[in-house]
Amino acid sequence: MKSPASIRAMLVASVSLSAFALALAAPHTAAAADDATTLGEVIVTAQKKSENINDVPLSVTAVSGQKLDAIRSGGGDIRMLSARIPSLTLESSFGRTFPRPYIRGLGNTDFDINASQPVSFIYDEVVLENPVLKGFPLFDIAQVEVLRGPQGTLFGRNTPAGVLKFESAKPTKEFEGYGSASYATFSTMNLEGAVSGPIIADVLSARLSGLYQRRSDWVDNTRSGDKNDSEGYDQYALRGQLLYTPTAEFSALLNLHYQHLNGTPRVFRANIIQRGTNNFATGFKRDTISQDAQSRAIQKVESSGANLKLTYDFGDGMPALTSITAYERVDTYSRADIDGGFGASFAPPFGPGFIPFPSESADGVPFHGQFTQEIRLAGDNGPLGYTVGAFYFNESIKIDSYSFNTLAGGALDGRAYQSQKTESWAVFANLDYDVSEQLNVAGGIRYSDDSKDFLAQRTRSPFGAPNTAVLRTSPNSSDVSFNVSATYAATEDLNLYARVARGYRAPSIQGRLVFGDTLSVAKKETVMSYEAGVKGTAAEGRARFDASVFYYRANDLQVTAVGGGANFNRLLNADKATGYGFEFNAEAEPVDRLMLTAGLSYNHTELQDPALFTQPCGSGCTVRDPAGPIAGTVRIDGNNLPNAPRWIASVTAGYSWPVGEGSVFVFSDWAYRSKINFFLYESTEYNDAKLLEGGLRIGYRAPGEAWEVAAFGRNITNDKSLEGGIDFNNLTGFVNDPRTIGVEVKAKF
Repeated sequence: MKSPASIRAMLVASVSLSAFALALAAPHTAAAADDATTLGEVIVTAQKKSENINDVPLSVTAVSGQKLDAIRSGGGDIRMLSARIPSLTLESSFGRTFPRPYIRGLGNTDFDINASQPVSFIYDEVVLENPVLKGFPLFDIAQVEVLRGPQGTLFGRNTPAGVLKFESAKPTKEFEGYGSASYATFSTMNLEGAVSGPIIADVLSARLSGLYQRRSDWVDNTRSGDKNDSEGYDQYALRGQLLYTPTAEFSALLNLHYQHLNGTPRVFRANIIQRGTNNFATGFKRDTISQDAQSRAIQKVESSGANLKLTYDFGDGMPALTSITAYERVDTYSRADIDGGFGASFAPPFGPGFIPFPSESADGVPFHGQFTQEIRLAGDNGPLGYTVGAFYFNESIKIDSYSFNTLAGGALDGRAYQSQKTESWAVFANLDYDVSEQLNVAGGIRYSDDSKDFLAQRTRSPFGAPNTAVLRTSPNSSDVSFNVSATYAATEDLNLYARVARGYRAPSIQGRLVFGDTLSVAKKETVMSYEAGVKGTAAEGRARFDASVFYYRANDLQVTAVGGGANFNRLLNADKATGYGFEFNAEAEPVDRLMLTAGLSYNHTELQDPALFTQPCGSGCTVRDPAGPIAGTVRIDGNNLPNAPRWIASVTAGYSWPVGEGSVFVFSDWAYRSKINFFLYESTEYNDAKLLEGGLRIGYRAPGEAWEVAAFGRNITNDKSLEGGIDFNNLTGFVNDPRTIGVEVKAKF
């Protein structure tokens, strides 16, 4: 439990940061403000209705416009958002797809394809449950919203940590469009465009969006002598939308989308960590590897989906009815050199460094299908606003896992399969009531019922072990999630809020039997969260800010013991985990044409389970935890959660100078995160001290913003940071992307 001193410290920090935002705008007098431009409202749909962000009683950040364009300019995948939003990090050991998100320190390091995550992705109001679905690229995006804390009442499945919400641009009644093209380091290309407009005036409109991204291989393999052997990709995606509005009361929006990715998986690098430190080993070069299986490395992902949103407004104080029907599918195959080097100690030569044994494996999804249906009624009746509805989820997935004998030229030597079916349904209600012109109170409740049927079998062992029987398990659970909040308008420009919420995650299953003999099941977890904050504007609308403090306690937290001597995951439940901290956002235009934003968060997380223990690294790392009750294990009570930095900070600054009818502009963004630990246990090697990445964009914008041309750079200081490790073989790690520099042209019509 946090101490009163901790609470006071967080409150002081929150008030101080709010004062900073007010001070930022202080130079503006009331007289000067008469001619000043204002920032305008930020509208979000964090409560499944359009609201001013300052009226929403929870910690939410919205990203759009110039900032979103800048961080996407290098062709990055969804991980580009990491540390650029308070309390949010993302990483992946899989590649450009399968992101692993963390909000306020809560996430999941599980690398198996059926992994369950406590951060939900909602794309155009459709939940994307499977981690590979979450890698769908961002293009023609109107806005990204990050909702922190449990969101189980309105968004349902597996949201105890929060939600990443993405809204694509919608069809328009007027003809419009845009196109952009960029070229950067490593022959990185990014082509994006959209065209939108009416087919039948005021009745039928459409929008077609497309994306193409590619990067040449740029990492040399010294073992094979191949130049430019790894880290390239070729990806494209399409989205088509039709909006039918035959009357003012009814609308139907059809969304069809598809993506295809062909590239190399995440490149693992043997012994890049210097033993006894968390420094890179002597001689490490980001553009060089030395592997014997990289020539066979491949990653392919194909996904598609369709959803139909129907809305009917009954009018005259009656509610609006919304139905969202969606189907998503994905198939993927990824094969990688897991040991990150060549040879083995029993089959020299080997390296770089000591390689106890070779490891080359693959996972594939021959079938995946997800069906969801949501129906809800929402409306206002005087001071009372309400949303009530029901939700249904059905998913089926089959997974094949393989092991290969690297020393025999990559011959197949191990195979297992998994099959999982998930069915879930829920009913929910959310109410808010204006007690007075200043005070609004709200509450929501959701009942969820989840069941899973899982089976797995090993049909061939790389170690000569016998095949397993067909192993089965069928966990099911139900739970009630809720939230209660209050918003108080202290002044016309300042809102105070408080929120209590309970979140829930259904049981999870893992059984990667190529390298193990048993299944592991984590029972359901629940999270109680307490949050309070302040949101406001200042300087006649020149500045906007919000600050919040929070505390949460997770019961039966689902955690993943990754690796530790074998290439598989084992699920555990920690008795408790706690977290507390604060978040701050600010946006200001202190002088005309100068836009500034800042974000800051502090997160303290702690596992609390004296009986919890796990197997540490099998790679000879320096373990810091005390010995566990079984030989070869360590106790992890009191450790921080994996990939949970204490500090995240981000700033952006943009300025433009009029030049004739157009303008010259410069925009820079910086993101910092402090130390992270990669695993449940603590070691000297498997952590990263900090990451600091900056971006810069300089260009010319034509009159009326008809077109622009810009030069840009991402990770302009060429920061080198570990993003994760593999701990079962040697001191293997993977790193962040290097500096890229490029040019971009954009046009609107």
